[in-house]
Amino acid sequence: MKNGNKKRRVCVVVNSRANYGRIKSVLQAVREKDDLELKLIVGASALLYRFGEVNKVLKADGFEANATVYSIVEGETPTTMAKSTGMAIMELATQFENLKPDVVITVADRFETMATAVAASYMNIPLAHTQGGEVTGSIDESVRHAVTKLSHLHFAATERAKEYVIRMGEDPATVHCTGCPAIDVIANIDLSLPEDIFVRYMGVGPDIDPEKPYIVVLQHPVTTEWKQGQRQIEETLYAIEAMGIQTVWLWPNVDAGSDKVSKGLRMFREEKKPDYIHFYRNFAVEDYARVINNAACIAGNSSSGLREGSFLGTPVVDIGNRQANREHGKNVVHVDYDAKLIEKAVRGQMENGRYERSTLYGDGRAGKRIATILSECDIKIQKSLFYPKLK
Repeated sequence: MKNGNKKRRVCVVVNSRANYGRIKSVLQAVREKDDLELKLIVGASALLYRFGEVNKVLKADGFEANATVYSIVEGETPTTMAKSTGMAIMELATQFENLKPDVVITVADRFETMATAVAASYMNIPLAHTQGGEVTGSIDESVRHAVTKLSHLHFAATERAKEYVIRMGEDPATVHCTGCPAIDVIANIDLSLPEDIFVRYMGVGPDIDPEKPYIVVLQHPVTTEWKQGQRQIEETLYAIEAMGIQTVWLWPNVDAGSDKVSKGLRMFREEKKPDYIHFYRNFAVEDYARVINNAACIAGNSSSGLREGSFLGTPVVDIGNRQANREHGKNVVHVDYDAKLIEKAVRGQMENGRYERSTLYGDGRAGKRIATILSECDIKIQKSLFYPKLK
């Protein structure tokens, strides 16, 4: 390790259910390294009941938070997202001062990720970033690339993403293609479906029979289209209504427009009283992998369909612009917000059946690679643009 005989303190900030799924194997690998010391901060929607209380999942998995940060301003609008980011910067600065990390890890592209990056950067704490260099739609695109420019160490999930980060002027010596840590969980567990899985997580709606075909729907608001959230979710609801197939539906995240998506779901549930949809807040990381692995199709706009779904070979229907231009396997088809198009695509994917596994996003060893790099690398706090000299 490049830090004398002292353990290098690695601080990881977990802010949401998706965030945890994409960093869990890193937490495990860092904890197992003799020359690294894990510091864990849990904050934002990961602390809130309606978004799955991820803090309780973390504790059940054996992780104890060193600090918690409450920063979410209710309302789910662009204004509350900006205010939540500001609050998180202030709170994280206090916790970083208390924990004195040698390096902070931030994940992907959510607005909470921006808060982590800003606080660490201004406090001269080296910042490591996972999943930089990827291409998608919505405000996530801007946040992801901004965090890349604030980061000192980069753990890209794909070769293309690594190349893009280097093209952004980052020193190639600091950019590593490790694969996505989310794949680690999928690659190393029994993916068969426990008989009681849909009962254990309670939720609202009729029972899901694991012996019969089911689909999974996870559709978040698009921050750049946040006022259209209710109309967009209604198109998906109408498509599922036309099919009448049993459906595992996960609640949307906390982004701007979430209240409109949630309103659309509640109105449909109250008016239609569907006997084929069961709504859930959250699944543990491993159980979510089992649920989507055994699904006949995944529909919505979560990156898990393109990332984990591609590795599993689960058929996916990606709806709208939220994942525009993100890399994916052959298992994904794209449609617009149109009930008939969504229904047709889901039916077609179910008929196609499973696809061949893709290792585009990794082979299941990303967490160990990241922990090794964190242990062995020199991290320079001073950054500069890195481009080949012009002739």
